[in-house]
Amino acid sequence: MYTICPCLREGYYMNVRHLLQIPQWHLVTVTFCLTVFGFLFSAPLLAAEKIADEWRYTLRRPAGEWWQAAFDDAAWKESFGGFGMRDTPGARVGTIWSTQNIWLRKRFTLETVPANPALLLHHDEDVEVYINGRRVLALKGYSTKYEVVPIDAEGRKQLRQGKNLMAVHCRQTGGGQFIDVHLIDAHNIPELPPAKRITKPFQSELITRWGAEVTDENAWTEYPRPQLARDDWQNLNGDWDYAITPREQKEVPSDWAGKILVPYCLESKLGGVGRLLDATEALWYRRTFRTSPANGRKTMLNFEAVDYRCDVFVNGTSVGSHQGGHTPFSFDVSAVIRDGDNDVVVRVEDATEGWQLRGKQVLNARGIWYTQVSGIWQTVWLEHVAASYIEDLTITTDAERGTITVKPDIVGSKSRGNVLVVVKDGDQAVGEARGQGELTIAIRDARLWSPTSPHLYNLEVTLLDADGAVVDQVRSYAGIRSVGKKRDRDGHLRFTLNGEEIFHWGPLDQGWWPDGLLTPPSDEAMAFDIQWLKKAGFNMIRKHIKVEPRRYYYHCDRLGMMVWQDQVSAGNNPPWTRLKLNPEDANWPDTEHDQFMLELERMIDTLESHPSIVVWVPFNEAWGQHRTVKVGKWTVERDPRRLVNVASGGNFWPVGDVVDHHSYPHPEFPFDQDRYGAFIKVMGEFGGHGYPVKDHLWDADRRNWGYGGLPQNKAEYKQRYVTSLQKLKELRAQGIAAGIYTQTTDVEGEVNGLMTYDRKVIKIPAEELAKLHETLGGTAKSQ
Repeated sequence: MYTICPCLREGYYMNVRHLLQIPQWHLVTVTFCLTVFGFLFSAPLLAAEKIADEWRYTLRRPAGEWWQAAFDDAAWKESFGGFGMRDTPGARVGTIWSTQNIWLRKRFTLETVPANPALLLHHDEDVEVYINGRRVLALKGYSTKYEVVPIDAEGRKQLRQGKNLMAVHCRQTGGGQFIDVHLIDAHNIPELPPAKRITKPFQSELITRWGAEVTDENAWTEYPRPQLARDDWQNLNGDWDYAITPREQKEVPSDWAGKILVPYCLESKLGGVGRLLDATEALWYRRTFRTSPANGRKTMLNFEAVDYRCDVFVNGTSVGSHQGGHTPFSFDVSAVIRDGDNDVVVRVEDATEGWQLRGKQVLNARGIWYTQVSGIWQTVWLEHVAASYIEDLTITTDAERGTITVKPDIVGSKSRGNVLVVVKDGDQAVGEARGQGELTIAIRDARLWSPTSPHLYNLEVTLLDADGAVVDQVRSYAGIRSVGKKRDRDGHLRFTLNGEEIFHWGPLDQGWWPDGLLTPPSDEAMAFDIQWLKKAGFNMIRKHIKVEPRRYYYHCDRLGMMVWQDQVSAGNNPPWTRLKLNPEDANWPDTEHDQFMLELERMIDTLESHPSIVVWVPFNEAWGQHRTVKVGKWTVERDPRRLVNVASGGNFWPVGDVVDHHSYPHPEFPFDQDRYGAFIKVMGEFGGHGYPVKDHLWDADRRNWGYGGLPQNKAEYKQRYVTSLQKLKELRAQGIAAGIYTQTTDVEGEVNGLMTYDRKVIKIPAEELAKLHETLGGTAKSQ
C-alpha cells in the first residue's frame, strides 16, 4: 500500500495517514519522502513557514454556529497552542487544558493557497476541524504524535488567499489530553516551534476574606516560634525585590523585576507575582533592613520555610545554604551584620519534582495534584541572642506521674551553666527545677491536656552564669499528656490518651489556600480552620503531607485538637498493593534516602514538644514509600512517646503501631485478625463526597470532582455524608479505632471539602455536624 522513497535521511520523522478510509493505526514513519498511491509527498529541509499559534478558546459549549466566520468569539479567552496536559505523549503544550471539551478558533493568512494542503495535528481524543465554516476532518480516538492528514478536494475549495478561519472541537474522556492543529503544505512541512512556555499558574478569582485584607504592613506579623519565645526580634516580612535568572547565574542580578510580598510564594495571588519557576531558573530575593547595635549579642537570621534549595547572602557575604522546603533553619550573621542599613539576598532553586519532597505540588497541576510552590513561603525574621543562649527546648510529659521534663540545648561558652525552669499555671508558679541537662518538674494535682480540657502550663527557662546572673531567658509552654494503646474488652487495640480509650475522629486537612497556596493568608485564617473543626465535633486532624507554620500547632495545643502529622511526600513509588501480602518498596538511592531521613528528623525535631501531635505518619499511601521497615523502626525509636502509622493507606509492612486502609467513597476495611492483631486498625481516608458551590470554585471551567461522582443536590450530598458516618460506626464496632474524613476544604479541582476553598461557604453547618458526630462518641475523659 505504501511505497517509501529511497532518499531517506535520519533526523526527521512524520506520520502520515491517508484520509481515504485508512485506519488510524496504519501509520508509517518516514523521514524525508513518501509516496502514497503514486502521489509524491516531498519534504525539503523544514521550510520556514509561519505557524499561526494564537487561538481563541472556550471550555463551555458555545451557542450557535461557532465554526462559522461570522460567529462572535470576542468573549472567548486568548492563548497559545497547543492545549492540553504536559504529560501527554508527544504534546507541545502552550496552554493547560484539563476539562472534557474545548472549542478553538484561530485566523490565519495565506499568501497563496497550498497546492497540497494538509493538516498537521496531534489529537487526544476525538477531534473535528472546520475551515471557513465547513468541516474538513473528524477523527475518533487519539494520536501520540503529530500526524500529516491531507485535505480532500472539497476541503481545498474552502481555502482562499488572504484571511481564513480554522475552528476545532476536541473531546477527551480519560488519560492524557491534547489538541493542536495547523494548516500546512504537505510538500513543505514546517518545523513546529517550541510551544510558548507556560510561565503563569492558573490564577483563580477566589480570595479569602483574610487574603483580601493582606498588605505589606500586616503580612504575618505574629511571633513565629511560640515554644521558644523572646521579645527581641524583628520581622522581615513585607515587600522584597525579586528577579528570575537562568539557574547557571550565580552573581546577584543588577536588574530586579519588581516586588514580591514575603512570606507568600512566587506562584500565589498574595505574593503579587503569579509566576511559575522552572527547574532551569533561579529565583532571587533582596531587601534592606535596619538593625540596632548588637551590644555584644549575636544576630540570628531565621527562615521558617523556603522551598526548596537556597543560598543566603548578607551584605554581600555568603552566610549559608539550605536544602529542604518545609522546616525552619537559621544562620548566625553576627560577623557580617552592621549597625544601620543591611542587605540580605536569597537565591532559590526549586525543581518541584524528581526525588524532591514536595507533597501535593506538581509541575502539571490536575486532579489531586496542585500548583507548585517556590521560594520563601513562611516568615523571615531576625533575633538578637546572648553570646551563650538557649537554642532549643525538648519538652516531654508523663500524665501518670504528672511531670514535665525540659531538655535545653545551649550554645556558647556558658553551655555548662545552670538552667532554671519555672512552671506556672497562669501566673502562679507551681514548680521549678535548677541544674544542668534534663530537668524534671513534678506538678502537684496536675491538670492533664486532652481535647475536652486542653490545659497548658507556662514555662520560663533561664540560662544562668556561675554567679547566678541571667544570661538568656525564653518562654515556652507544655501540655501534660501521655499517648498509648490498649486492648478493649473484645481484644481490639485502641488509642489511649492519658490512659483512657479515645476514638480518633477528624478530617484529612491539606492546608491549601486559593490566595496563598501553601501559605495561609494570616494567622487568624489558619486558626479559623482549627476552631471550626473543633466546633464541628472533631477531636483530631490528619495534617496531610504538609508541615504547617509552628503557630498552627500552637493553636492545636491551646484549642485541644490532636494531630496526626504526615511527613511531606515525594514521588518514585513502588507498586501500590495496599494491605495485600508480599508488599514491595521503591528502590531509593542512598543519597535521596538520606535526604528523606534528614527532612523527617527535622520535622520531628521541630514539632516534638507539641502536646497536640500524637501520631507520626512517615508515608502516605505508596508515594515515595521505600525502606519501610527501616524508616518505621527509626521513627519508633526516635520518638517512643508517640505512635507511628508508617504508611497511611500504603503498602502494609509489620512495623509501627497502626494498620491503615483508605477507601472511597464509603469506608470499608479488609479485616484479617491474624495479620493485623498486633496493630491498631484505622480508616486513614474515606468520604471525599463532592458538592460544587457556584461562584466559589477554583476554576469553574475545569473538571471539578468528588469521589463517587457529584450528587444531584445538597440533600443527596448530606445523605452521602450520613451514610459514611453510619458505615464508620459499624466498622468501629468491629475494631476500627479512627476515622479520617476527606476533607476540610475544597482544594483546586477537588470539591469534596466540608467548606469551599475560599472558606466562605460552609456546606454543612458546624452545629449540625457536631450533632451527627455524637453517634461516634469516644472523647477522652478530662483528668
